[in-house]
Amino acid sequence: MSSVVRQRQSLMFRARSYTGFVIMPRPPIVEWLADLDASLEQSKGFFAGYPIVVDLSAVSLSTNAITHLLASLEERNIGVLGIEGLDPAAATPGLPPILRGGRDTPSVTLLPDVEPVAAAPAAPKPQQPSLLVEDPVRSGQTVVFIDGDITVLGSVGSGAEIVAGGSIHIYGTLRGRAMAGAAGNARARIFCHRVEAELLAIDSYYKTAEDIDDSFRHGPAQAWLEGNTLKLSALN
Repeated sequence: MSSVVRQRQSLMFRARSYTGFVIMPRPPIVEWLADLDASLEQSKGFFAGYPIVVDLSAVSLSTNAITHLLASLEERNIGVLGIEGLDPAAATPGLPPILRGGRDTPSVTLLPDVEPVAAAPAAPKPQQPSLLVEDPVRSGQTVVFIDGDITVLGSVGSGAEIVAGGSIHIYGTLRGRAMAGAAGNARARIFCHRVEAELLAIDSYYKTAEDIDDSFRHGPAQAWLEGNTLKLSALN
């Protein structure tokens, strides 16, 4: 009688970071939802494709109220990955997991005074819409245009952020964060005249300042996706 010995395979676990957003509801919730709707009107699909965390530290809500809030966000196509600012003892089955230890980045605010340049309506094949920003983007500002490319004629300051559904063209120095292909466009690219970036991202893949080789800094460069890897090369 023979015996068969099965060799158990080891399980592999890999840590991975993703670009996401944290939203912080404030009382009264009804007015906060109205403000959220107004912001989403300026940039439809802004949260599309990104994991969302809800920070409840500024409100005191019952379990039923939290469930209602999450349902309201889902009605707006905002899928919640997790919750912050909630006592773990208050967690109940059915709620998203409670997250801890997140690292803060500059806040995102939509700029209402920046208007897209619309494609010519008479063209048989309209060009992809684009947004032209003539002024420098200063620290703390965020320019968001999910429908197409963003072109910045000036520089992007440290702590500022550019978020585009298409490609990003920066004719000055990029010291802040540039996130192209935000709606899932893996063919998007980032071009800038001088790279001093805090973060470069295309689709859900990114490089932080520590990942950018010194040989690319202080010179013109482009970034693109090759498979699941964000590539960077100098522009001559």
